[in-house]
This record gives sequence, C-alpha cells and structure tokens, in this order.
Amino acid sequence: MIRKFFRRIFTRNSSDSQTASVVRTISRKEHGIARQQISAGALKVTTTLQQAGYSAFVVGGAIRDLLLGLEPKDFDVATNATPEEVRVLFRRARIIGKRFRIVHVPYGSEIVEVSTFRANCAVDHQPGIAAQHHADQHGRLLHDNIFGSQEEDVMRRDFTINALFYNPTTEEILDYLEGYEDIKAKRLRIIGEPVQRYREDPVRMLRAVRLAAKLDVQLDDSTATPIGDLAPLLQNVPSARLFDEMLKLLMSGHALACVVDLRMRGLHHGLLPMLDVILEQPLGERFIMLALKNTDERVQQDKPVSPGFLFAALLWHEVLADWNKRQAEGEKPIPALHLAMTGILTLQRQRLAIPRRLDSIIYDIWSLQPRFLARVGRKPYRLLEHPRFRAAYDFLLLRCESGEVDMTIGQWWRTFQYADTATRDAMLQQDATPRKRKRSPRRRSRKSTESTVSTDIGQTHVDHSIIVPEK
Repeated sequence: MIRKFFRRIFTRNSSDSQTASVVRTISRKEHGIARQQISAGALKVTTTLQQAGYSAFVVGGAIRDLLLGLEPKDFDVATNATPEEVRVLFRRARIIGKRFRIVHVPYGSEIVEVSTFRANCAVDHQPGIAAQHHADQHGRLLHDNIFGSQEEDVMRRDFTINALFYNPTTEEILDYLEGYEDIKAKRLRIIGEPVQRYREDPVRMLRAVRLAAKLDVQLDDSTATPIGDLAPLLQNVPSARLFDEMLKLLMSGHALACVVDLRMRGLHHGLLPMLDVILEQPLGERFIMLALKNTDERVQQDKPVSPGFLFAALLWHEVLADWNKRQAEGEKPIPALHLAMTGILTLQRQRLAIPRRLDSIIYDIWSLQPRFLARVGRKPYRLLEHPRFRAAYDFLLLRCESGEVDMTIGQWWRTFQYADTATRDAMLQQDATPRKRKRSPRRRSRKSTESTVSTDIGQTHVDHSIIVPEK
C-alpha cells in the first residue's frame, strides 16, 4: 500500500525522474567492502537489531567514503525500529534530539548513531494534510520527524552518494538511486527536484559545496544550476544551524576550495561579514586565503585546529576597519579596539551563532596584537607569559606573511621567544629608542600608558618612531 502510494506521489511530479521503486543489489565481489572494514560498534548494533527481527543497515557517509577509498570518521546505522525499541536493546543507549529523534549507542570509545527510517514531510502522507503545513513560506521544512519505510528514507536523504545501504551480514549494498554509479563517476547529484529540495533545507547548498571539495567530485549540472538564484534562502536558516554547517565546511580540510566555490556561486553573502567585503580587497583576501590554507594543512595532518583562532582570522579585517574608523573619529586606540571587537562579534552573531565559549580566545588574539609592537621594558616578557601568546603569535605571523605588518616584527618575536636572557636583554636595548616625554602632574595609569602604543596595525606602514627594525 505504501509503495503504491509512494509511486503515485512521484509519478505526479513529472520533473522528478528519481524514484525508489527499483533497488539494485550490489555484491561484495563488485563493490569490494568487507564487513571487517565496518567498525566494531556498528557491527554489534546492526547484528543485535537484525537478531531482534528488525532491518538494520550501515548508511550514509561511511559507505560513500569506503567506496572512494577514504577512511570514515564514524559509522551510522538506519533501522525500521523506533527509537524506543532501539533503546530497549542496548543498556547504555539514550535518545537525543527534538527535530530528529535518534539513539546514541556507546560501544567502548565509539558512539554509534542509530536513526529510524523517516519519510519526507514535503510529501502528503494523509489526505487533506498539505505539505505546506510542515514548511514555512519559503518552503523550508519545519517538521521532519515522521517515521516511514526504507524507500521513503532513501528519498528524504540529500545526495545519491549518501543514500547507499550496506548490510554487514550479507555484505551487500542496496542502491535505489544509482548512487553507486555516481560515486564511480565522481558526481554529486541531489535526490529529487533540486529547487524543491533546496527550499526544504537551504543548508543543502552549503553541504553540496563542502562535499564537492572534500570528496573531489563535480556537482551535477541540475544540482548546481539553481544554487545562485536560491542563495538568499540561507537568510532564513537559524543562525545556530548555519554556524554548525559553516564550521564543518571550514574544518573539512578543504576550507580554501570551499570558500572560493562559495564566492563563485554567490553563497558567501551574509554568512560572514568579511566574505562580503574582504574577499574583494587584495590585502584582506591574501590574509584570509593564508589562514584557510594553514587550517587545511593542519586538518589534513591531523593536527589540532582551534575554531576560535579560525573565526578570529576570518573577522579580523572587519575589526580592523572599525578600529581605524573609531580612531579617526577621535577615540583612543585601545578603547577603540575593544569597542570594535565587541561591535563586530555582536554583528556577526545576527547571522552566525558563534558560541560564546569561543569569545575569550577570539578577544585575546585580537587584543594582544598591539602588544607585539611594544618591544620595550618588561612588556615583551609579560606578553610571553600570557596563556594565549602562542595563538596570538601565530596570528601575527599570518599578518606578516600577508604583507599587513612589517615582516621584521614577526622575525624579532621568533628570535626573542627562544633566546636566552642575555640575548633578550640585548635585543631590548638595541630596540630602545630614547624619547623625551613631558612629565604629567599626575601619575599616568598603566592602561593609559599602553594606549600610547602605535596602532598602524593592518597597514603596510609601521610607525618606526616607536618600533625600530633590527640592524
């Protein structure tokens, strides 16, 4: 009954040639994936569910990655068991989520995510209930948690290469939508009618860009064509969800390629203020590209990457522009910097919900930049002792490499931090510049003293009346 109704729904839409009515079974001899390549946790979960009389498959990105010769980061399981039925079978399992109720099953250090087959709420499942009851005025789905059949679950997934079902018991792949052929052709193709699917969930446009870069595949023409026109739909996505998807994109190990593709397809507008303006400025663009390139290299080498550092880099030139503007209006340098930092981060949160737990590292990296110019007295020693020195120093090097700050500043700090005490004292004496200063009738506070540091940061010119380059 459900299958007949399902076929009738898609026959009614002549523009959508994809249906899940025919399934191809691909043997291990053809696809080459052995059950030993599946994680122990995923094997345990699928076996337990199948022994209890349920259907259970390893699905999604893990199978796609194995077919592409990549190492999956995690293994997800799909089943016809409800979340409550899954939880009963696994002692430490717990149900999470509101919009999508899924089950997390711990197995040693691994956590297997188990989801119940779902149907697409955009399809009328009951007479008299319109699809728009589940969507906003732009077509974005607001409710998508209706359980369905395996065929329906296939059709609600995003791309064909993510809609493959692997049965570890038989070592067979079930392919409803020719996703196996798309993987072999290195092609990314959306499931269903592209405009409708992007309207249901605009984040799919960002995901398409990320997967194409990460997997080194090409977007199918029908998948790529509507993206430019539908880009404004991203304005309707909740900022927290937008942040999650952007973070995945930026931490994918292919952030540079993704950002270039975002700009080419017109998806960058409104996501990050800096992407609207800075990518059009040679100095800012070079800085951003260097930051993304370094991030990609660290991800690909399995080195830790700080999201706080990354967003500090992405938003730096917006802070810089606002800082310079406030100083031009008469604000003192250090107060102007703090006002600029707070203002830009507040503005950014209107579109991208950057977690407040990242604030401290972002603020520290930004606020320490002027202190790298103060190479006199005990100030360099105090800066070395700051817990964020290393992050701020790496940030400084990016600015030097991009041409924003004189390269000699970075070279000086590279030498100073590893030098012995005698060498450090000699470097400070060499850089000391005698200056006549009027004595104030009142003792100047430490805060006002630090405010006298030159703030030509972000300019290719550095105030050498305060900072004397190495001889």
